[in-house]
Amino acid sequence: MTIKVGDRLPNATFRIMTEDGVQTKSTDDIFKSKKVALFAVPGAYTGTCHKQHLPSIFASASAIKGKGVGEIAIVSVNDVFVMNAWKRDTDQRNEATFLADGNGEFAKAIDMTFDGSEKGLGIRSKRYSMLVEDGVVKTLNVEDSPGKVDVSGGDKLLGQL
Repeated sequence: MTIKVGDRLPNATFRIMTEDGVQTKSTDDIFKSKKVALFAVPGAYTGTCHKQHLPSIFASASAIKGKGVGEIAIVSVNDVFVMNAWKRDTDQRNEATFLADGNGEFAKAIDMTFDGSEKGLGIRSKRYSMLVEDGVVKTLNVEDSPGKVDVSGGDKLLGQL
């Protein structure tokens, strides 16, 4: 069943790159006892994700945090090495945590996948933004197409805080 406002995030595992190498983080590690703005993108470095969605997040990052959000997280069905490179290339002020959902387990668990095989992408995450408080979804904005950033950008989530 698709995740909705009021639902608790399911248990899932993400990978992040740290100074000590690849680390595994659970849903609880990321979301428990925190207010988190979560942004999901279909793919690191892909056109819309790289040129529209990510810039909208970073343009609003300090204002989002100013509204009491403790962490901004960006998740994609990419491996940890790609996500680390994307963070290096885009997050100049270290404003976000980049979560690798390499096998799409989190995207599948919340029923937020789509099949991008016709473009050589395989199973990917839908594009959305979500405000999560202590593991519970408070706000959810899902795009009707993976190539759009109409409701899931940083500015839109900021306006909902």
